[in-house]
Amino acid sequence: MGNFRNLAFWAVLLVLVFSLFNLFNGGTGSGGMQNREVSYSDFVTAVENGNVSNVTLDGEQARFRQSDGGDYLAILPYDAEVTQLLTDNDVPFRAESQQESGLQTFLISLLPILLLIGVWIYFMNRMQGGGKGGAMGFGKSKAKMLTEKHGRVTFDDVAGIDEAKEELEEIVEFLRNPQKFSRLGGKIPKGALLEGPPGTGKTLLARAIAGEAGVPFFTISGSDFVEMFVGVGASRVRDMFEQAKKNAPCIVFIDEIDAVGRHRGAGHGGGNDEREQTLNQLLVEMDGFEANEGVIIIAATNRKDVLDPALLRPGRFDRQVTVGNPDIKGREKILGVHARKTPLGPDVDLRIIARGTPGFSGADLANLVNEAALTAARLGRRFVAMLDFESAKDKIMMGAERRSMVLTQDQKEKTAYHEAGHAIVGIKLPKCDPVYKATIIPRGGALGMVMSLPEMDKLQMFKDEAEERIAMTMAGKAAEIWKYGADSVSSGPVGDIMQASQLARAMVMRYGMSDKVGNVDYQEAAAGYQANGGAGGFSVSAATKELIESEVKRIIDEGYDLAYKLIEDHADEFERLAQGLLEYETLTGEELKRVMAGKPPTEPDEDDTPDSGSAPSITAIPKAKGKKTPPASGRMEPEPSA
Repeated sequence: MGNFRNLAFWAVLLVLVFSLFNLFNGGTGSGGMQNREVSYSDFVTAVENGNVSNVTLDGEQARFRQSDGGDYLAILPYDAEVTQLLTDNDVPFRAESQQESGLQTFLISLLPILLLIGVWIYFMNRMQGGGKGGAMGFGKSKAKMLTEKHGRVTFDDVAGIDEAKEELEEIVEFLRNPQKFSRLGGKIPKGALLEGPPGTGKTLLARAIAGEAGVPFFTISGSDFVEMFVGVGASRVRDMFEQAKKNAPCIVFIDEIDAVGRHRGAGHGGGNDEREQTLNQLLVEMDGFEANEGVIIIAATNRKDVLDPALLRPGRFDRQVTVGNPDIKGREKILGVHARKTPLGPDVDLRIIARGTPGFSGADLANLVNEAALTAARLGRRFVAMLDFESAKDKIMMGAERRSMVLTQDQKEKTAYHEAGHAIVGIKLPKCDPVYKATIIPRGGALGMVMSLPEMDKLQMFKDEAEERIAMTMAGKAAEIWKYGADSVSSGPVGDIMQASQLARAMVMRYGMSDKVGNVDYQEAAAGYQANGGAGGFSVSAATKELIESEVKRIIDEGYDLAYKLIEDHADEFERLAQGLLEYETLTGEELKRVMAGKPPTEPDEDDTPDSGSAPSITAIPKAKGKKTPPASGRMEPEPSA
């Protein structure tokens, strides 16, 4: 309808301009052709010479035709005796009424005013909402109807989150075949809330619903509702639901709904009037006095805890679907989806890659495949090899290699012994995750690093595992003191001390793993007390604080003593491992064990070239750049500082 109004306006404007042009260029001859203007003296000469066949007098001008058939126009002077001249020379003439000229003059004077009025009406129509981009059109919804002709996403493109996909597939099936459910008294859900960490595929799921549903799909962000003017957000909510009802059955997807659905009245100084009015309108539209049939709301957030309880009750968001990080099987499927358009080498095993990427989200895995493809392209390969995936994984998990950093031999040696301490304690303790790699090549902000990866996904932590992890964390400092003495310890263990302290405090204050402190959650109580500025909440006494700190120190000290003893008991293996790191710089798990046994990292007859298709030594991995916080048991030591 809006397009038709615009077209009609421009058509009328074109007609008016054309009419104005004709009026200003009036004075056409009988043939409809424009008359050629000549001077009055030429007109008199033509009359006296008998070259004029007829004349039409029209106010201040004379239109005449010469004997050769040409039409001309002459402007008459004020005191000209034209009629006498024509009579004396026997030239036939006639006079036309002046009423037509007056009408033309009136129209000519009125037309610009009409034109200005038309333009003013057009722009006012735009400002009042004739177009959503108008200056006063901010009360209109910014929801866009999604029509994916190219790049359509379906449920086949979603992997690793099977439970969430099944919940949403049922909604799509309800839209396609409502009789299947309604015959048993089932009603279509009014809303589904997708909740989970960033990068797990919430928006991708919504796009898959749009691709599968076959019904109109509106998409909007939570921030698109909120403006600086109170009431605008509520107006946009009303307009969005009006559009949705006209296209029912349909789906409306609200991304990042926490921008508008926060708990009302929360925060210092009360709530935000604009956001609260917008939320109130959203609550009424979803499940208010009037029935809202055929419109399904799907929302996504990674901050469910800040949403208003009224938004989460049944009847509004009937289903709350948790979209978490995938397990090992899910990661393998996700890698398969993202690797569809990537030519893989014969040595690539996606299950091994999935096993080595615990805690990765779907977005992280997509980034891993992309980084591996970029690495292979940079090296000029025709396909992506396992070596490229290993390089990309190291880049993401451990950070960028800093080959340009020049270390002195003393710094390099101390880093090697530090990392050897982490590695040997991690290998000797049975509850520690298997050591994946050790390197003394600077990466990110660390001079060296030891990475541990679990054999399978872990859903919980036990006390003995936590104690052994602290021992592995403190093994770097224990190794430095065992090798160089307490007076020569560096600032390298600062990152280890931070990680050990965090885990020990969690054991004492949250996990209930200290018999002296007991099963009390002091960590949450202390956080709430600080958030309230020390007023109200739960206050921890000075005696309890002292007890907590003493228990934290005891756990860390026991871990340090265990690490020191293991290094002392396996001094020969520790020394060989440190020297191996100095020589090879980077060693994998199996290579570490061979070096500890006094053997070379690889068999002498092994071919370690990247194109061989065999499992190459880690020292052959091409160097990449990038940084990401390492998961689980990654050890990072900052550069020594004064």
